[in-house]
Amino acid sequence: MLDELHIRDIALIKEAWIEPGTGLTVFTGETGTGKTVLLSALKLIIGERADTSLIAAGAESARIEAQFSDLNGDEILATRQFSAAGRNRCTLNDELVTVGRLAEVLGPTIDLHGQHDHQALLRPSTHASLLDRWAGETIESPMAEYLDAFAHYQEATAHLIELSEQINKSTEEIENGRVAFADIERIDPQPGEDDALAEALPALQHAGELTEAIQLARNYLHKESSAVDLVGAAHDALVEVAQYDGRLTQIVSLLDAVSIDIDEASIALRDIGESLSHDGTQLEDALTRLGALDGLKRRFGPSLDAVIERRERLRSLLALTENSDEELEQAHKRLAQARKALESIAGALHETRVEAASALAKELRAGVVSLDMEDATFEIAVEELSFEQFTRGGPDQIEIRYRPASNALMRPLAKIASGGEISRVMLALKGVLGGGTDAQTLVFDEIDAGIGGATATLVGRRLAHLSRTHQVIVVTHLAQVAVFADTHYVVSKETRDGEVSTLVTRLEKDAREDEIARMLSGEISTTAREHARELFENARA
Repeated sequence: MLDELHIRDIALIKEAWIEPGTGLTVFTGETGTGKTVLLSALKLIIGERADTSLIAAGAESARIEAQFSDLNGDEILATRQFSAAGRNRCTLNDELVTVGRLAEVLGPTIDLHGQHDHQALLRPSTHASLLDRWAGETIESPMAEYLDAFAHYQEATAHLIELSEQINKSTEEIENGRVAFADIERIDPQPGEDDALAEALPALQHAGELTEAIQLARNYLHKESSAVDLVGAAHDALVEVAQYDGRLTQIVSLLDAVSIDIDEASIALRDIGESLSHDGTQLEDALTRLGALDGLKRRFGPSLDAVIERRERLRSLLALTENSDEELEQAHKRLAQARKALESIAGALHETRVEAASALAKELRAGVVSLDMEDATFEIAVEELSFEQFTRGGPDQIEIRYRPASNALMRPLAKIASGGEISRVMLALKGVLGGGTDAQTLVFDEIDAGIGGATATLVGRRLAHLSRTHQVIVVTHLAQVAVFADTHYVVSKETRDGEVSTLVTRLEKDAREDEIARMLSGEISTTAREHARELFENARA
């Protein structure tokens, strides 16, 4: 939702602060005051292409700032500044971004109606999801089944392609694979075996040196005047007198622990010494094995794990070539079953959509009749695609079409020529579809073109009703629409020192009544004010 819009140096607007409400916000003012400039500024902040001619005369650049809040209440602060030289500077929450990023983040939150660009509802690519959302629970089950069947078909297709590619490998490739598998299998590497051998190798290579050093260390620990004897003598010298000085008791305990540690070290040295191999054959075997493993790593590595993984892939490939006919037959059968299931479920989804489309077209027709478009009709075309054209979106191409009169052709929504007609059709669509799009803010321009009186009041009521679920911003010339506003701004021109500028002013209470009176009669008279008060009372009824 748009919380605040700050405009500076755009067209005749030197500076304007706008705070649209959560409900219906209207902008009124005499023709030519610059109301459309406000919409231009809004387009710029959501990533539309900048027109440098919009920069105010005498200014080096134009700037727009906007604060948005999403459904979770999180705030987004966006800025855009562009110069006559065409340089853009955009930020999102004080972080520099591209214009494209602005469009990506903010564009989907706003629908602008009344222009031929930036209208989500005019794009046929959105119509399938709009129909499905409107249909609700009716579509949910068949659509879920379709998506499941579509995924299974894709998996079966991918499996068959992969299987065919493997089976179609050349004879030379298969033979090379057979040789490689045999070479790896002959050596039969085990996970981590190379690391274990490399760790054990130094002990095998230096067994003599290790044995000599271990024996010498044990002599120091246990021979005459050994470490064990000396520690024991120190212990005996202190144990009797420790009762006279508590400090010596701790030292006696330390000597006891040292004696135990020395015994454990001696036992460990003995075990290591006994484990050392002086057999040259074992060393030779280890070196030979390491050499064989290194050879495998050079050919199929780089690591031993990669070699083992290569062996398993080759094992699967060779097993496949031996049973290729059977495997291929099973894959084709699986794909045929998946296709048959998908076609069946797609047919059911198509029929459900056709029924929903007919009902939606009737509702849309009823929606525009009350907006002074009595001859208008809608058609929701649900054309079943060929199987090869099925997508995750379904088996259909769906398009909402519109005919303004009985003697006119049924045409796509995007072909509607009149801006006011577009806006009223969009208003009817929004009224029927409700939250059918992700846009939180709806902007209507020229929605009052060619209507007045009771129809204008109906349009105002419809906008007010729509503002219960969306933030709605309307540029209008009709008092019958403006009286339904929760927030009202007037756009006017001011001449000061020969310089013309556009002012945007928020109206309250009496000022609103005066503006509605001006819109009704062109002047603020007693009669016009009375008529304005009647309209306000009627709007509140």
